[in-house]
Amino acid sequence: MLVVREVMYCKPGKVKPLVEKFVAMSKLSEKMGMGPMRVMTDVSAERYWTVVAEMEVPSLDAFEKMMSGQGQDAAAEKEFGRIMEGYHELVDTGKREIYRIEK
Repeated sequence: MLVVREVMYCKPGKVKPLVEKFVAMSKLSEKMGMGPMRVMTDVSAERYWTVVAEMEVPSLDAFEKMMSGQGQDAAAEKEFGRIMEGYHELVDTGKREIYRIEK
């Protein structure tokens, strides 16, 4: 099992709109049978205005399939696109971290 973290460093004042996008994406993912996503904001972090979206996946292969849209119907894929439309306007930069769960 792996934990995937999408770490986004937002522009000032843009945390809430990005959180709303990740929460909507998490709800859609759960409807499609994917695991829940944990959405977190910084109290103390490397940078101000940090948003982290975290999910568990069984393997890198499963994650790659999910990211490429395999197994999604066209309506769900379109909805994902609608939800995340314009997110680049909210974010300065970001990174992805992937960790193996050892216990």
